[in-house]
Amino acid sequence: MPDFDLSITICSWNTIDDLRACLQSLRAAKSEANFEVIVVDNNSEDGSPDMAESEFPEFTLLRQSRNLGFTGGHNLALTHCRGEHKALLNSDTIVHPGAIETVVDFMKNNPESGIVGPKLLNPDGTLQYSCRRFPNPVAAAFRNTILGRLFPNNRYTREYLMQDWKHDGPRDVDWVSGAALFIRGNVLAEIGPLDNNLFMFCEDVDWAKRTWNAGYKVTYLPSAVITHAIGRSTDKAPNRMIARFHRSMFRYYKKHNVPESPLLARPFLLAFAATALTIRASLFLTKNKIDIIRRKLGR
Repeated sequence: MPDFDLSITICSWNTIDDLRACLQSLRAAKSEANFEVIVVDNNSEDGSPDMAESEFPEFTLLRQSRNLGFTGGHNLALTHCRGEHKALLNSDTIVHPGAIETVVDFMKNNPESGIVGPKLLNPDGTLQYSCRRFPNPVAAAFRNTILGRLFPNNRYTREYLMQDWKHDGPRDVDWVSGAALFIRGNVLAEIGPLDNNLFMFCEDVDWAKRTWNAGYKVTYLPSAVITHAIGRSTDKAPNRMIARFHRSMFRYYKKHNVPESPLLARPFLLAFAATALTIRASLFLTKNKIDIIRRKLGR
């Protein structure tokens, strides 16, 4: 028998204040379920590991001498888990009262749901679109791009973000954000850990895809609520994150979208995805450089 109903894994990189608030919310939730918390510190330089060790001795800390990334950090933590089910949680999240209990109960009563995602809120209390349809190159062309700004209500972005729905009830979806993702232990044993080829970004999409392919559902459960600040770690190295995001997206397309397309169309789809994502990443990087120059000139 597992020692816990749930193991919660957290990767942290230079987010000391967010990590403290996250762990405080988990400490407050200890009476809701029998769970453990494993924090992987990816070689932070802001005192995060010392804070976690001294202020939250009841949780497990795994210090790293290098940055393993989101995927590597969580995969390391998963090898130390002693819970029946597992949960990935970002360090910039706040778990609301009742959220963990709600998800654990749901997983006990709904074995067909391999992955469960709670409702995520922005710090101002507005809805965060954390459950989405599987990505495709057309949606990527409109998401956070010039095309998206020119056509803000385009159907491709709306469909991708599932904006045609109020997110007010449980629903099976394509995938849920890895910022707060619960996975059944038997499903993890069947589909395996996160894909190490995806250092960060798209690892949650890939996990959901593999869960559906294994015959299980991915369910959005809005009765469980978690606040997510978004980007507290990634914003510290924006250009590097842009490159990694687009690299991961290409690898996801190559792994899943291309094999699912007609055989003769696969080379063209792969070339189109590579070209489109390269242009998209270049535009983002150029914009960042222009913004830096403007800030310097404005001083």
